Amino acid sequence: MMQFLAKAGLAAMLTVGTLAGTVVPAAAQFSIIIGDQDRDPPRDYRRPPPGFDRRPRGCDPRLAEDRARDWGFRRARVVDITPRRVIVQGWTRRGPDEMSFGNVRGCPPLRR
Repeated sequence: MMQFLAKAGLAAMLTVGTLAGTVVPAAAQFSIIIGDQDRDPPRDYRRPPPGFDRRPRGCDPRLAEDRARDWGFRRARVVDITPRRVIVQGWTRRGPDEMSFGNVRGCPPLRR
């Protein structure tokens, strides 16, 4: 009789464990929708909107002026910006001078 009760108890525990294992995943798919069902999901406010951190692709004119001052120009100012280069004019020890920078990020000097 004791073996019968042990086997019945074991069978009952296996049945309950199996049922509990199938109910939990089904409960995870349960959702309640109140209001409009066709609206978009809520935005993720931890992310910035698209295009938020967009930096200028070319040479920043202020950076070009600063780099020209580093090369010894006084009163440096940007006089022209083309798709390929940024032209800065200013004064050096020898008088008025001009310097060109590439119109890419970092403003590499082209010629002095």
